[in-house]
Parts: sequence; structure tokens; C-alpha cells
Amino acid sequence: MAVGLGDPAQDHRVRVQGVPVESYPRLAPEVERGGVRRITVVGEDVLRRRCREVTEFGTPELAKLIDDMFATNHVAQGAGLAANQVDVDLQLFVWDITDEWGVRHVGHIANPVLDEVPAEHRRLVEEAEGCLSVPGPYRVVPRLDRAVVRGRDKDGNPLVIEGRGYFARCLQHETDHLHGHLYLDRLAQRERKAALREMRDSQDRVFARRAATAKKLGKSPALS
Repeated sequence: MAVGLGDPAQDHRVRVQGVPVESYPRLAPEVERGGVRRITVVGEDVLRRRCREVTEFGTPELAKLIDDMFATNHVAQGAGLAANQVDVDLQLFVWDITDEWGVRHVGHIANPVLDEVPAEHRRLVEEAEGCLSVPGPYRVVPRLDRAVVRGRDKDGNPLVIEGRGYFARCLQHETDHLHGHLYLDRLAQRERKAALREMRDSQDRVFARRAATAKKLGKSPALS
């Protein structure tokens, strides 16, 4: 998911895996460790399949994938990134996002499941939304203003993450990815076609910006 803006809040502590911390570096440690991978683009089959569950936890391979996803998300100036967006068929996503209240949220989750929200508590908010796999366009998409997602961390420990506002949007957006859905699917046909035309016109500029950001970090840019 692409980045949004934020507003003030009472408690500005960074939430890492949902837990407030007293200090946190501007650049997440995973970004420092990770390599930059190619981001898949709408039309690729891996984005349209339901991803496989993560079954092996605590492995160097899973830790490396998470590091690479953080680095790739940072270079692309994203808010969140799902594993199938780096061509890996696993139910896993990462996030590094500042919400409307100025609170930064950083973390990862495997095998995420969104809680069902009773109809009487459902409140949809229509706001602009983008996607790193649809480079360029933003479109207004309705999403629930609160979300709770349950899954596991990289070591297999149970994890519950709650979000509101833009962070809730991010949790829903990334979980959609792991079911083979894009935000484009929530648009009317005419709007979807317009977004794809805009993507074709802007994607070369987006790819060049990502490559330049990777080089500034001293990382090899991924081939688009």
C-alpha cells in the first residue's frame, strides 16, 4: 500500500508489533539489513492467487524475507507490503506507516485473519488509496475505520494488531493482497480502466524514483 498523511495525537510513541516503545530509529533495523526485491505489478499471476500459509517459523529464510520486504517497502515509499508483491507465495505482510494522529506503526504478521465486524459497528470511510503493485494512481476506496487482525510473528508467537483510520485501511489492504485481491477490484469498471491508463503513463517515473532511493541507501536497485 502507498503512503498517506497524518495529524497530531496524544501519544506519539512508535508501536512495534502493536506495542508502544520509548524510542525507535528513523530507519527500521530491517531496512538496514534487507535487500531490495522487484515489486510485482498488476497482471502478474502471483497477485491473483490466495497465498499459502506460513508453516515454518523462526527460520533464517523467513527473517531474511521480512528484512527484504521492509527494505523494498521503504525504497518504494510504501506504507505496507505483502509477500506476493515481492513474488513470494506466502501469507505475510509488513508495515511501516504513520497514521492520521502522528503515530508510527511498524511490524509484520504471518497468516493474518481480520476479525468480522458486526453490521451495527461497521463504519465505512472513503479515502484515497494507492498500491505499490499499481504504481502511480490513487483512487477513493471505502474501508472500515477500524480493523483487528490476528496471526503470528516470525517466531510463531500469536499476534493481535488493532488499527484505526489509515492504519486500519493498511491492514485491510494488505490482507486483501494475500487473498489475491487488489484495491482496483473495489472500483467501478470505468474507474478501474482509468487507473490502469494512469499507471501505464506514470510507472516509468515511479520505477526510476525507486531505483534512485535504493542507490541513496547504498542498496542495489531491483530490476523493474
